[in-house]
Amino acid sequence: MSKRVLITGGGGYIGGQTAIEFKENGWYVAVIDRNPCSDQLKPFIDTYHETGFSSQYGLSLIQRENPDVVVHCAGSSLVGPSIKDPSSYYDNNFIATKRMLDHFMRFKMHPRIIFSSSAAVYGEPVVVPLKEEDPKVPLSPYGISKLMVEQLLETYGIAYDLDYVGLRYFNAAGADPQGRHGQVKGATHIIARVMESIKDNKIFTLFGNNLNTDDGTCVRDYIHVADIARAHRMAAEPRVSNGFYNLSTGLPASNLEIITKCCEISNSKPQAVVEESRRPGDPDILIASADKFKSACNWQPLYHVDDIIEHAWKWYTRDVT
Repeated sequence: MSKRVLITGGGGYIGGQTAIEFKENGWYVAVIDRNPCSDQLKPFIDTYHETGFSSQYGLSLIQRENPDVVVHCAGSSLVGPSIKDPSSYYDNNFIATKRMLDHFMRFKMHPRIIFSSSAAVYGEPVVVPLKEEDPKVPLSPYGISKLMVEQLLETYGIAYDLDYVGLRYFNAAGADPQGRHGQVKGATHIIARVMESIKDNKIFTLFGNNLNTDDGTCVRDYIHVADIARAHRMAAEPRVSNGFYNLSTGLPASNLEIITKCCEISNSKPQAVVEESRRPGDPDILIASADKFKSACNWQPLYHVDDIIEHAWKWYTRDVT
């Protein structure tokens, strides 16, 4: 029998790509997500539960699936809204996760938990590239909520023998290389926003131009969503020890460089680029080393920023008629 994975939030951007990855590698794939399943994902999912994962009904469904691995992608994931409404972020990210883990402990379920953590746990880096042991001083309730879940996993691992791996993503971007899945319209990270501005001939807003970087704009470490999905699958292997791991390429790009690359690959440009003040909670630079995860399972990123932008552009301009 094939191994069983359950993906919370598996109808979303990262969760959906993860479903494709596991299915193509012979796993039975179950998903629990509050939103309907897209037509593109249906061929890669064996069972789809359209409900919240932390409700009593959702928890009973997870228990019925009896997964070997739970990839926990569900949650709220935006810095700005978390500052305006921290309560919902603590509810959706920390309290809901605690409810799920407590259910597992109560009913003696022991799947490996693969948790979607974030670079936001670090806050403003003291040095770059960031390593897993570096200080964690998150700048937003979003980052705080992710760090709280990490602490939950770590302490439950000690007390209850919870099996877990936490992956700290550094700016997930791109689309399925074969064009089967990608972000929905209205995504908020810069590559998606530039692409939509170009495609729809709209004004693009650049937040921050006087930061402590070479060109004054944010510098980020971008990682392809397909590389994240593959990391999820590889994190399911027993040789990956409990703990937390950065997922990154270590190859930074500034916001201005991203805008330029998007214009080059699309052979077009937004109607205009206007500049506004930096957003609260955004560090100047986020670059990381993924050496720890590479050593654990021989994972390597297959795609870099040009590939990310090319795949994203193909997704945004695909024929959907």
